[in-house]
Amino acid sequence: MAQCGPRWTRRLDPLLFSTPTPNWILDEFAHDPGYLASREELRTLIFSTAQSAAPTREASPAADADAARIQTSQVLSLGRRLEYLKNYVGQVAPWLDMFDSDRTFGIQLPALARHSPALLYAILALSARQMERKGAEKESFESLELYQGAIRLLTPMLQARGEQVIAICVILCCMEMMSASGHDWRRHLEGCAALFDAFGVNGFSGGLLQAVFWCYARMDLCSALISDGMQGTLFRPSKWLPPNVPYAESRSLFSASRNPDMHANHAVYLCAQACELICDRTRFVELGESNGCTQASFVTRWQHLWDDLQDWLSSRPRDLVPLQTVDAKPFPHIFFVHWAAISSNQLHHTACILLLGTMPKPLKLPRAPSSSAAWHAKRICGISLTNPHQGCLNNAIQPLWVAGRLLSHKAEHAVVVKLIRSIEAMTGWGTCWRISDLEEAWGYKVHGSRAAAADTAVRLH
Repeated sequence: MAQCGPRWTRRLDPLLFSTPTPNWILDEFAHDPGYLASREELRTLIFSTAQSAAPTREASPAADADAARIQTSQVLSLGRRLEYLKNYVGQVAPWLDMFDSDRTFGIQLPALARHSPALLYAILALSARQMERKGAEKESFESLELYQGAIRLLTPMLQARGEQVIAICVILCCMEMMSASGHDWRRHLEGCAALFDAFGVNGFSGGLLQAVFWCYARMDLCSALISDGMQGTLFRPSKWLPPNVPYAESRSLFSASRNPDMHANHAVYLCAQACELICDRTRFVELGESNGCTQASFVTRWQHLWDDLQDWLSSRPRDLVPLQTVDAKPFPHIFFVHWAAISSNQLHHTACILLLGTMPKPLKLPRAPSSSAAWHAKRICGISLTNPHQGCLNNAIQPLWVAGRLLSHKAEHAVVVKLIRSIEAMTGWGTCWRISDLEEAWGYKVHGSRAAAADTAVRLH
């Protein structure tokens, strides 16, 4: 894509680029000195590995395979760790495998963990942390012990730079972000971005690394959305493609796979492109950054991206098309049968809202529902209300925030607030901080549990 231009035809809409309120409730885990020290140790190790040019020794796990199996068996025999593994497979892995029909996180990585104690510790740490966040473990934080165990066992593996290293780091990154303020996500993502860059991993690397990359990419995109127009993804979208593949060829590259999962990943990529475009615009207009952006090149970028988003919608494989759509109040019912369809369609609508909020004046769109940001906003909400898959609910928080600011009726507000609260209760991810941001945009506090909110709980379950 061309560089963005130096001037805008209008100022930024303050509603679209308001500063989120830091209203995050942290539990004791996030302040634990042991966790903070281990987190910094892991960060240092990852950056040191990313900066090294090549493996310092050959990985030779075969000689220790029997010992590893014995160790992993011993790990699972302690306390509630088998329960954590069951929870990971049943509750946590579906988040990570949301765009992966092969279920890399739910099947392949647990199988590899039989021979990799570090990977097993990482899996158990994430699962234990999720159970703690849901309130099942209110007093103890066994996840910290497991997190520290994963780092200890990961340290010698980093020298060999095997592909499991990246999977372990992404899982630990996911665990950290479950315990962090949304505004601090970027710091946790930096290490994984450095590893992807150093290892030459992208969205078309194939196999385990490709699946792990797209799991990371969705988190990176959420971080960009949280930044509210001031930052793009840490791992720039140009690096999501194989080397020397320009944006102009990305559409054909994604479509060539003929895979619903890759079509869903394309929606993530396009939304990341929208965030990068808005970041370029915001930083030039609001910060006076000299980034070589001309008005003509901005219009070109905007139009190409809008066209790609419309092509994404019209060329969806059957698996990503709604099984049923019913007009309803306050939001339509839009039901999908494929996991990847849920979030990818939400991200399509999110990207459209972002572009419509920054459309340059020279451009005119045909009169159609897709030209209305409010229409996209209601579909984002309707998708979350109709599809209860936990991984997709988790990934919906930032799209719901983008959409929620455009809603004008109190009944709609009540439904969205109840939905966000339900997502936190169901998944363990902190989400309610976004309610305060929405209330600031709406100009009032949403109190009580209205009839519409009660209906939300029924539909979610």
